[in-house]
Amino acid sequence: MLQIRDLSVEIEGKRILHDINLSLGAGETHALFGPNGGGKTTLLMAIMGFPRYKVTKGQIIFKGQDITGLSLDERARLGIGMSFQRPPIVRGVKTRDLVTACAGKRGDGDVINSMTERLKMGELMDREINYGFSGGEIKRSELLQLLAQGPELVLLDEPESGVDLVNMALIGQMINELLQKDLKRQRTRSALIITHTGHILDYVHASKGYVLLEGTIACEQEAFEVLDSIKDNGYEGCVKCLCLKD
Repeated sequence: MLQIRDLSVEIEGKRILHDINLSLGAGETHALFGPNGGGKTTLLMAIMGFPRYKVTKGQIIFKGQDITGLSLDERARLGIGMSFQRPPIVRGVKTRDLVTACAGKRGDGDVINSMTERLKMGELMDREINYGFSGGEIKRSELLQLLAQGPELVLLDEPESGVDLVNMALIGQMINELLQKDLKRQRTRSALIITHTGHILDYVHASKGYVLLEGTIACEQEAFEVLDSIKDNGYEGCVKCLCLKD
């Protein structure tokens, strides 16, 4: 589904990522750990194609196609979607209109109403996007947009950030639905999830975890093994511990 080869990224002339290599198969969910400022969000933004994040070396391959030079909207049309840690407030545009645009020809009114009801977004649909929303409401709105879009590759930037326990259970449930983890048939949607605390992994299973330190992937292991090592040893100690096991 996704291959990242020797990727280096800079912002306004400052190198943030260097020599990133990562592979994500169809139907797989991987977790990306790391301290603040380590480059996690930069990696997701580069995959999504935000122009501020300049690729200086390497390739981003999506479903066998080199998308490194494609624009953000072209990548979205190919089937990549993203949920932001701190999405912007958009005045003058109703949440309902954005969700309808995300769904395009995929969703009629009944489909959107069903998704809206499951995410308890009914009273928010006719309000301006994220204006006055709580942390949990913003995350639910982001998930509703992704469910409407139906991307094949989902990028989630700290979906547990600013969310209370009640909303966390609902968000975990809906992420599992988005990623087809509630289906018995083979899953096709893949996800790369940034998590600082690991709380989302109590609800959404990830098979592999990466530690991103100082702009490079320091190690990769089974996701819960990485999380347990971080809890016990901190990030630097985690990397040393897991590398010794290799």
